[in-house]
Amino acid sequence: MQIIEKQDGDLRITEDKFRKLIPEEDADLAALELPDGPLLVSLGLWRARRDELLDRDVGVFVEAEERLDEIVDDLEHLSLIALDFPHFRDGRSYSKARLLRERYDFGGQIRAVGDVHHDQLFFMRRCGFDAFDLAEDFDLEEALQGFEKYSVNYQPAVDEEKPLFRRVRRSIPE
Repeated sequence: MQIIEKQDGDLRITEDKFRKLIPEEDADLAALELPDGPLLVSLGLWRARRDELLDRDVGVFVEAEERLDEIVDDLEHLSLIALDFPHFRDGRSYSKARLLRERYDFGGQIRAVGDVHHDQLFFMRRCGFDAFDLAEDFDLEEALQGFEKYSVNYQPAVDEEKPLFRRVRRSIPE
């Protein structure tokens, strides 16, 4: 599966290296086989098998209604946090991305997953997302071009700490 992710400072279309392991709610998590390679696991699976996963290249999928509290102490062990957008109108994951970047200083990848539309990407990036798993019916090339749509940000955010009026130098007419 292809995603858009930040590599070497630029956003690119790449193959997702993480294998998703998001079991059903009633699955026996203790008996679930953990395949080799990088894994993206549910928060429930992380809680149940944390000690086994600590030494692996692992990410945690956090659903919109789940809280970050359960993984905050483990952020140094995680290379990816995938934040769920169950519906494009659901903005809870925007706040979680900002918290991860600004409050918890998370340096790993923050990925937008779920009902992610190309017109949200610019704003998601401003909140701290650096990878995007778009809804299946969206063209990744077109979405990638959408990041160039806006050239100036007025307000401060994760990607720019100062508002525009603090970044421009004004000259006084003579």
